[in-house]
Amino acid sequence: MSFDSAIFSPQDHWKALVLYGLNTATYKIAFGKTLLKLATGGITTVSWDVLSRQFLDQYIARLSGDSPMPQLDQPGRITVMERIVAKYRTGNIDYDEAIELVGKKAFGDVVPRFQKLGQRATFGGLFYDYNAGQDLVITDDLLALSHTNRDELEVELDARWGLLEGAFKIGADNFHLNNDLRLIYIENGYERTNITKNIPFLQGYQGNTCFYCGEPIGEHDVHVDHVLPRQVIQHDQIWNLALAHSLCNGQKTDRLIGPHFLQKLIARNENIMGSNHPWKKRIENALGKTKAERKKTTQDHYKDVSQILGWNFWGGDAGYSPENDPFFKRMITVMNNG
Repeated sequence: MSFDSAIFSPQDHWKALVLYGLNTATYKIAFGKTLLKLATGGITTVSWDVLSRQFLDQYIARLSGDSPMPQLDQPGRITVMERIVAKYRTGNIDYDEAIELVGKKAFGDVVPRFQKLGQRATFGGLFYDYNAGQDLVITDDLLALSHTNRDELEVELDARWGLLEGAFKIGADNFHLNNDLRLIYIENGYERTNITKNIPFLQGYQGNTCFYCGEPIGEHDVHVDHVLPRQVIQHDQIWNLALAHSLCNGQKTDRLIGPHFLQKLIARNENIMGSNHPWKKRIENALGKTKAERKKTTQDHYKDVSQILGWNFWGGDAGYSPENDPFFKRMITVMNNG
């Protein structure tokens, strides 16, 4: 399927921008939160001073405490916003001076780039138009989105911000998965960890729906499942984890999945690889640097598991079809797997 942004909703566009916009720093997330707050208040034309103040307040709140998390993926360097907030907190500048510095120095990239999706698409004017240094005009699409989906979008932005900070702090995971069979899987395995921490990370890339039935997942019914059974794979790596309803997870148990779910797992992982989140390095280390390598490695794991468990796989609902799964029709999936 070719990529055509015109067939997707404003919500699809917003989520794609948050997931796949450049995230070498947390500016995009802070700016998204700023836009949602202004739009929720019904404001349409925002002065540069007000925009700067709201953006500054996001970082003042975020960087409170004695040991704030890093906001940039380059060790030893700090963002302009971190420097401004540090000067304000130490009394070197007052609040109004901090706002002025934000307006002059912090918005050079984030305002024009927020609506840009890598090199593939630019949604200029979809959520706002602006005159640099003067004002920003919020569109009806963003006003409507902020009133109908604000809570969900806020949760996703907060989760993304926290995940970025954590990734910037811990760096890349260099663990490599071996492609040999049962004994090697066991030898390279490790003890179970708390995998529920991966829920916020997986939600956006999976489309906030159950991996197996495609229906929305309620807040209190989210299970993190090992798509290829953990009893064989012996690890909790992100490439093999998916979110599911408790009922679907219980029906699947530790059985081999059907080939259509393998197709979906490969596509979901390419959604992550299409982003700029530092955690995608974990998938690259485990499965390969290219799309073809990752697909082959995942298929090899599937074949290995089938040899160990047999081919009596679980296919989910009898009427399930990838062609009818909303996951495959979402903007981020079409964009990264088309």
